[in-house]
Amino acid sequence: MPKLVTKTSANHDESRFGKHRFEHWYADNQVYFITARCRDRFPALASTEAKAVFWDRFTHWSNECGFVPWVVSLLDNHYHLLGYNRTADGLKRFIPRLHGSVAKLVNDLLPERRQDFWRDDKGREFFDGCIRNPKQAQLSYRYTLTQCRRHGVCDEPKDYPHTHVYLGCERAVKRALELDAFLPDVPYQRYQRRR
Repeated sequence: MPKLVTKTSANHDESRFGKHRFEHWYADNQVYFITARCRDRFPALASTEAKAVFWDRFTHWSNECGFVPWVVSLLDNHYHLLGYNRTADGLKRFIPRLHGSVAKLVNDLLPERRQDFWRDDKGREFFDGCIRNPKQAQLSYRYTLTQCRRHGVCDEPKDYPHTHVYLGCERAVKRALELDAFLPDVPYQRYQRRR
C-alpha cells in the first residue's frame, strides 16, 4: 500500500524561477534524516549548559511525538539525526517544538539573544529527508555517527559525549525493513548518482 505523504513549504507554488521549491515531506511509518544549524553558524550550543538543554528537550519531544532516534550528533552550532517516525502528525509537532524550546532556553543562557535562532540565509529552519532504502540509511547513519571526526572534535564517536547511539545501524535498518519504513518509489537524485 503506498504511503500517504503530505508536503509543506513556505509557499504553495511548487516551483519558483524554474526551480523546484524547497519543501518538507511528512509521512507515517518513515525513516528520516534531519539536520539544522544555528543562524550564521553561531556556536550557540557550545557550552555544556546549552548542550544539556538540547538533550533534555530532544528526549522530551521525541518521546512526546513518537520519534524513535537511531543516532544523533550535536556540535557547537548544528545537529544531525537519523530515526524512525511513527506518524506524520508527530513529526510536524516534533521539529517546531524541539526548535522552539531549544531556541528559547539556549537564548536565556546567551549574553545576547539570537533572532531566528535556527533559520539559514534562505529562510529554511531545517533540512529533512525521507530515507529511500537501506543503502541510504547506512550512509546517513555513518554520516551522522562520524560528525565529531568530520569536525575535528575527536577521532572516535564513542569518545564524543554528544554523539548518542540509540540503535545500532544493522538492527535499525533490519527493523525499518520489517516495518516497510522506507520510501523507495520517490527518486532522490544524489543517491541515484552513486550507483
